[in-house]
Amino acid sequence: MLSTLSPHRPRGRSRGATRFRKSLATAVAVASALAVTSGAATAAESGWKMGKPRLTTPWTNQVSPSNALPEYPRPQLVRENWQNLNGLWEFAGAAPGEVPPFGERLAERILVPYPTESALSGIQRHEDHMWYRRTFTVPKNWHVGKDNTLRINFGAVDYKAKVYVNGKEVAAHQGGYGAFSADVTPALKPQGEQEIIVGVEDRADATWQPVGKQRLVPDRGIFYEGASGIWQTVWMEPVAARHIGSLGMVPDLESSALKLTVDTGGSAGLTVEAVVRDGKKVVSHTKAPAAGTISLPVPQTKLWSPDSPFLYDLDVELKDGRRTVDRVSSYFGMREFGTTKGADGKLRFTLNGRILFLQSTLDQGYWPDGIYTAPTDAALRFDLEQHKVLGFNTVRKHIKTEPDRWYHHADRLGLLVWQDMPSMRTGGRPPVDAQRQFKAELTELVEQKKNWTSIVGYVPFNEGWAEWSREETGKIADSVKAQDPTRLVNAHSGVNCCDSLGDSGKGDVLDWHAYPGPAKPMPDAKRISIDGEHGGYGLEVKDHMWFGEGHAYEMVKDQATLNSRYVQNQRDVLASAQSCGISGSIYTQITDVEHEVNGFFTYDRQVKKMDFAQVRAVNQAIISGADGSGSGAPDPGPGTPGLDGVHAYKFDEGTGSRAADSVGDADATLTNAHWVDGALAFTGNGQADTGANLVDTAGSYSVSARAKLDEAGGAFQTVVSQDTGRDSAFFLQYSGQDQRWAMSFVGLRALSPEKPEAGRWYHLTGVRDAKAGTLSLYVDGVKVASQNACSAARSTGHTVIGRGQYGGQQVDFLRGAVDDVRLYDRPLSDAEVATLAKRD
Repeated sequence: MLSTLSPHRPRGRSRGATRFRKSLATAVAVASALAVTSGAATAAESGWKMGKPRLTTPWTNQVSPSNALPEYPRPQLVRENWQNLNGLWEFAGAAPGEVPPFGERLAERILVPYPTESALSGIQRHEDHMWYRRTFTVPKNWHVGKDNTLRINFGAVDYKAKVYVNGKEVAAHQGGYGAFSADVTPALKPQGEQEIIVGVEDRADATWQPVGKQRLVPDRGIFYEGASGIWQTVWMEPVAARHIGSLGMVPDLESSALKLTVDTGGSAGLTVEAVVRDGKKVVSHTKAPAAGTISLPVPQTKLWSPDSPFLYDLDVELKDGRRTVDRVSSYFGMREFGTTKGADGKLRFTLNGRILFLQSTLDQGYWPDGIYTAPTDAALRFDLEQHKVLGFNTVRKHIKTEPDRWYHHADRLGLLVWQDMPSMRTGGRPPVDAQRQFKAELTELVEQKKNWTSIVGYVPFNEGWAEWSREETGKIADSVKAQDPTRLVNAHSGVNCCDSLGDSGKGDVLDWHAYPGPAKPMPDAKRISIDGEHGGYGLEVKDHMWFGEGHAYEMVKDQATLNSRYVQNQRDVLASAQSCGISGSIYTQITDVEHEVNGFFTYDRQVKKMDFAQVRAVNQAIISGADGSGSGAPDPGPGTPGLDGVHAYKFDEGTGSRAADSVGDADATLTNAHWVDGALAFTGNGQADTGANLVDTAGSYSVSARAKLDEAGGAFQTVVSQDTGRDSAFFLQYSGQDQRWAMSFVGLRALSPEKPEAGRWYHLTGVRDAKAGTLSLYVDGVKVASQNACSAARSTGHTVIGRGQYGGQQVDFLRGAVDDVRLYDRPLSDAEVATLAKRD
């Protein structure tokens, strides 16, 4: 039999910020002390043994059965009496449909709340189905069954959970990221030991359940170890039959008040007394009926911001007449999010009515010892603290959620949070039942996160992973906004990337990804723009890598190079903020994770990989310099008039190894090309190299050609491009991924609406308008697509016909024919393109 923990009682209710923090600190101390003195079995006595992690963090060896995350787990709804159920539980793998093992001892021991796959759990393997079991006793002074009920609370269980007490099912929950609880009073015995069994099913990416980055088989890439079972704190508390289920807190700066709603489960006739405190000072004392919204005055409001993360304390009593039936302590910050046009006319993000640049990292929330679960609360806080040390003011919680205490730490430290919805697996489109479940879990996520001061916005989709409909993505963005109108909705982070079905036009944010980037989307009339992911510079650190070697979007040789690449990349972020109007950027990433070695820290948090002073300086320069004044895009001038262009290739020679430039002096050298009916043909391995840099890719230009494909399958084929040494500065191409004509930058395509026919001639024109910040495609004289594209780097490579360049390699060779290629040093108008397309 596993021994039980004694009850915890934080000493006194919250009395201001200092008292509230002392209350939580006391809960930690009491929890640790009681766990030690209650006769809990030692690891040796229980048969539990920590697994062997590939890497250890500074906190790994601080974890034991007597102190498994003992802190009070719910900082925004604190009750005085509670009992932590973390610690050693019995454990066993199970078969589908197996009967719960009521009254049976299970063979293994697991340390809750660490995932089964983690070393800290002591199991260190995955099970599709599993049982957890332990016993507990109910303190007599809780008066359960008389004045109070007993609730057992779960921070999160991945993925399907059923909870039994004394053989009776008391709760069922589906979703690996949401908290849930159960009133277990009807299942309790009158006295003595009570048995709790939790059955869990987690088939991870073998199904369409939301999994984030978890995989049954990690890929040595961007997908990692799974994290099954109970992975957040389990605890119990006595609660009155009529009680406060939750609080809804919405700051209203205009009226200097907090709008409070108190969930009483439908109980009628109750009243609320709410006290707002600033330290020991009472700010306001309000009495009102419990039903409806209550306005709590906050005069002479102290605003919350990253520079001054001030938090008010809140005590709420639920009363039946004069009798208090429930009492909770909480806190809140007074702040509001919005948008406004900067001096440059571009829409920008605002905090408390002032433009603020959201300088962020990508935070995966993975640990080499606990996988999904930080080993200790100090570890959980560490990554957030380091964001502040590095000069960041924002963090993107990437397709994962965290325990409540993580958001509490963000609130206290003054870090804004982009909260992602954990995605379904990649590859294919989810079936209808999975779509419904995804939306249900997203609704649960928003409902459970919407009180945190730090959360600035929600991100339903990432790079199109398991997205099933562009229209439905827009509807989901609208639904999230309706559920929580106080925050921003970023419908689709990386809408320009990967499996994306395209921009729905909905939400408050336009978000692109670019590696190493930064991405440079321009805001539109209703949406701010951000660089949702960029950077990813990698450095291997011997003896501090999960696999002994690693990868990144761009590897560097040493710390000095890593520092310089980061600083230059961030200077480009500032330039993008000033000229393109982006309101935020997200650098990948705060720590290495498994095979990815692109962190500021190694995965074990043991080694700093950059000069933090340099990082902080450039980050702070961005935040102060990206103030909305802007420099705007430079005026590239009128360019050369007429439709002849500045260079033109008519391919009338019919023979030879050179093609004449009929307007300029950049004749093209032909390789593996042949002449066919007054055109130039290729069979997938040829090119016409002009030998010169014909287009200023940092300015405005147009490229036109007649093109015919021999095949229109899944391979990319480039008609005209310009080399950079790494990736073509532009591609006038056939996109095999989309099976459409395209005018493209890396990670951005203006696509034709229809698939081209093999064997048919098309007139294609790509137009880059640097002043307007657009990239457009015309097919047969008609504009068919236009993309927002603020700026592009100047390239010095050759303009080439018949192939592209990617990763420094010659790629995307044309299988087909090309004729009448023309280049212009200005953006052609719609009418000019239409005229050009009608020429013989």
